[in-house]
Amino acid sequence: MVTIKDVAKLANVAPSTVSRVIANNPRISEKTKRRVREVMEELGYHPNFQARNLASKSSKSIGVIMPNSTYHAFQNPFFPEVLRGISMNAHENLFGIYLSTGSTEEEIHEEIVSMVQGRRVDGIVMLYSRVNDLSMRYLHECQFPFTVVGRPYENEDRVTFVDNDNIYITKQVTNYLIQLGHRDVAIIGGSKDFVVTLDRINGYKKALEEAGISFRPEYIVHEDSTKNSIKTAVTSLMALPSPPTGIVTMDDMVAYEATSHLEKLGLLVPHDISIVGFNNLMLSEHSKPPLTSVDTSTYELGYHAANCLIEKIKEPSMLAKRITIPTKFIERKSCAQRGTHNI
Repeated sequence: MVTIKDVAKLANVAPSTVSRVIANNPRISEKTKRRVREVMEELGYHPNFQARNLASKSSKSIGVIMPNSTYHAFQNPFFPEVLRGISMNAHENLFGIYLSTGSTEEEIHEEIVSMVQGRRVDGIVMLYSRVNDLSMRYLHECQFPFTVVGRPYENEDRVTFVDNDNIYITKQVTNYLIQLGHRDVAIIGGSKDFVVTLDRINGYKKALEEAGISFRPEYIVHEDSTKNSIKTAVTSLMALPSPPTGIVTMDDMVAYEATSHLEKLGLLVPHDISIVGFNNLMLSEHSKPPLTSVDTSTYELGYHAANCLIEKIKEPSMLAKRITIPTKFIERKSCAQRGTHNI
């Protein structure tokens, strides 16, 4: 059986140098790395990473926690894209990924506790921020490395997180509709359990206030990412005595479904009603009509969340940081000037 000492002897370096090459230590020259790797290939030497990780008490894996089961999460293209960013950074740093499979908040918490206590992962990326989240509080209290995609509900200055400025961008999106002449603007938000929903509603309210438009509670409806829920939200809005002429939706998937249900009610986008989405999914420019949307740089959210986590794993004393990922508003054909079409 070929050992690390055999590689070191043939490459004419110390065994410790071979170990550093395997770990891709930046202090080793590229010339030496190339020579050692050539010898490893020549001898057919494959590092036993599992044994190395056990010896160093490291799993070389990071846990990725979905807001619900992977089955439901992957129905929304946001999650595969944010996971692509996490995977890319993990690959660059030679880390594997462990996906959560819990379907309820309780199951997710039990899985996180198991990951931590069993040292199955070196750190955790949470792909959501929930109000009064038991799991986030647990990770913070036991000082286990973790980062969050989204603004934490509590301990914001002591938790590393990556997010968009959801208050600002929703304010801008709502302003866009107001500037098109829409004074009756509704918002279809996600679950009130998530901080992103609260932030976007906050931005929506700020836009109304600055424009001198009275806030109407009935113009805020929530959905749980199911078709029936979105249908109920749209139906309830359009049944109001003064139905909205513009709608801000939580993401493009909601906007697609809302557009479909509006058509069944005999209302066309943007002829009768304008609609805006978030996340700028791949199909948005090809939908009918092409959807006006906010590109939230989903891949970057995942990439930087993983990068911050791995930094924290390597340097536990690192202070918490907030990274704000810029967004881009993409104007297409799903919005129209009030009065141009809908009179």
